[in-house]
Amino acid sequence: MPNAKRTYSDLPEHLQALDKAGLLHLIDAPVNKDTEMHPLVRWQFRGGIPAKDRKAFLFTNITDSKGRKYDMPVVVGSLAATPEIYSIGMNQPLDNINKAWQDAVANPIPPSEVTEAPCQEVVITDKDLLGDGNGLDALPVPISTPGFDSAPYFTNTNCITKDPDNGIQNMGTYRAGLKDSHRLGVRMASRIGGADGYQHWLKYQVRGEKMPCAIVVGCPPLVNYCAPAKFQHGMDELAIAGGLAGGPINIVKAKTVDLMVPAEAEIVIEGLIDTENLEPEGPFGESHGYVALESYNMAFEVSAITRKKKAVLPSIISQVTPSESSVIRRTAQQSVFLAHLRDSLGIQGIKGLVMHEPLTSVLRFIIVIMEQGAAKTEVWRALYGAANYRADCAKFVIAVNDDIDPDNPDSIFWAMAYRSNPLEDSAVLPFRAPGHGPDADPRPDPDSTLLIDATMESVMPPLALPKKEYMENAAKIWEELGLQTLRPESPWHGYELGDWSEDWDKMAERAAAGLYKENGLLTAQRVRKGLIPETAAKQVEAEDD
Repeated sequence: MPNAKRTYSDLPEHLQALDKAGLLHLIDAPVNKDTEMHPLVRWQFRGGIPAKDRKAFLFTNITDSKGRKYDMPVVVGSLAATPEIYSIGMNQPLDNINKAWQDAVANPIPPSEVTEAPCQEVVITDKDLLGDGNGLDALPVPISTPGFDSAPYFTNTNCITKDPDNGIQNMGTYRAGLKDSHRLGVRMASRIGGADGYQHWLKYQVRGEKMPCAIVVGCPPLVNYCAPAKFQHGMDELAIAGGLAGGPINIVKAKTVDLMVPAEAEIVIEGLIDTENLEPEGPFGESHGYVALESYNMAFEVSAITRKKKAVLPSIISQVTPSESSVIRRTAQQSVFLAHLRDSLGIQGIKGLVMHEPLTSVLRFIIVIMEQGAAKTEVWRALYGAANYRADCAKFVIAVNDDIDPDNPDSIFWAMAYRSNPLEDSAVLPFRAPGHGPDADPRPDPDSTLLIDATMESVMPPLALPKKEYMENAAKIWEELGLQTLRPESPWHGYELGDWSEDWDKMAERAAAGLYKENGLLTAQRVRKGLIPETAAKQVEAEDD
């Protein structure tokens, strides 16, 4: 059937939108994909550049270390170099992205099959896959971590496999390194809570059959965001993408394997994965921020490469966070976790959930935000719920009140320092899955999780910073003086935390008005005998009442 009208953008349309928004660097100068490309883009994540100023990079003049030139452009950072880029790809304002994800998961729309597709304008099979400059070797696949990686790697992968028992497809993001013009090494997580693709592989292994697989490189952003999102087992990511789009995603039958792939994909690599023999794969710089050492992983034999005539190859900045990979994972997974706590568990008083991103790779630290006055039972249900939603996440789960900035570690340390008692407000959960992390020799025993309640036990005095109006006025003066640009860090003004009175407010107003002597006259009328220093005035006067 002919393609239905799309309700979503493909990758080239997305790049046009980024360019229009001033979020795309066009690099026409020659750039070596093996040694220069990823280090160049990496600098905007490690060079002190504010997150809002990061952009996608479109490379049009690509070479390699052998002097070869490629006629296919490569784009890096196009999906989530910044939350703003992610927002454009989602076609949602930033403050609605969580809701969009929750609605899509609750209301998936099955894809629509078509018979003709842009992703099959060029079809390469058989002998055309073999030899230097052919097959995979013709694609400008970058090296992500020069100096450590063993090969160019596809990082923006959407690996499609199918459960041979029920026919449900899965799409996940798994690294795929070049071995030859027709061979790849693929790593699908085998740990508890890992890849659905690996579960499919086990079923094909029992059957004594090779596993069909289609690696989609470059597809509509709404589809691309679903692959690394980690939905519950058995959910069809293409249907969730349809929920995000508000209409079905167009799919087409692959040429050489029995799988359905996104019709508007840039490149599709079809083939079979061996379920009997494994081959050493790696080293490769992984998303947890350490180099994954050589390990035996899956061998992928390519049967076809299909692509658009004018395809663009996307690559993702991953490795040490923050990265493009972590922005994608964080944004989607925060929404999924929050929906579980609020809607599935019905926890009262939960305001939000944030996964710490820089260096720790999203899943190790989870911050649960609770409204002030939330019942302790609800705080602890939230802590346990976040820790147990997945087997391979949440090494540290910390509950804070909604006055704490969850993206500021200093604010979290502050809450832990003054709002928690380690003896009474913490708990350790043993026998947790180690999760995605650096290789260790010997392999680690089961891990554990630390839960910390850093919410306020009772009312507290105000935060000792000038009130908001005084700080705002001072900021105006700062600007008038032409001083360096301010980047306010929370908290940047004082606010009340329950232990404050109208009388003290009036005292502060008089002091600010230059009338401190009036305060002195009033306190002179409250002199007492027989007390020890530092006795709380409110305590004494409460006893009088």
